[in-house]
Amino acid sequence: MASVVAVCISEKKGTMKHPVEQIEVKLNHGIIGDAHAGDWHRQISLLASESVDKMKAVFPDIPIGAFAENILTEGIQVAALPIGTQLMVGDTVLEISKIGKECHKDCAIRKQGGDCVMPREGVFAIVLKEGRIKGGDEILPIQ
Repeated sequence: MASVVAVCISEKKGTMKHPVEQIEVKLNHGIIGDAHAGDWHRQISLLASESVDKMKAVFPDIPIGAFAENILTEGIQVAALPIGTQLMVGDTVLEISKIGKECHKDCAIRKQGGDCVMPREGVFAIVLKEGRIKGGDEILPIQ
């Protein structure tokens, strides 16, 4: 079963995200209270915990949210999902809108470890159905 490991936000751009108990997602906005929210194609970021595990050899104590992920997943390779895939996450519906991103060349993870998984394996989504998401919620592809 695919599930949410943790949900994270950051109040300011350019800072690490930090885990919170739950997030509330809004149509045409993303996560209420997250600095990256807005009416655009990168409302919510998702990253598989299996991707984070690849970096643990270099950063064994890397905290949740270090890759700026809003939703850390388990049991689903989000980077393998095609754009347009719809996911039921908790009581919400998200749609994959972008795979990967340009990474800041000066990001702390890349500087220290020489690599970062978010540009290749992180994905972004838009909100199709509002609701709340928390750790433990099931993730079901619906399209």
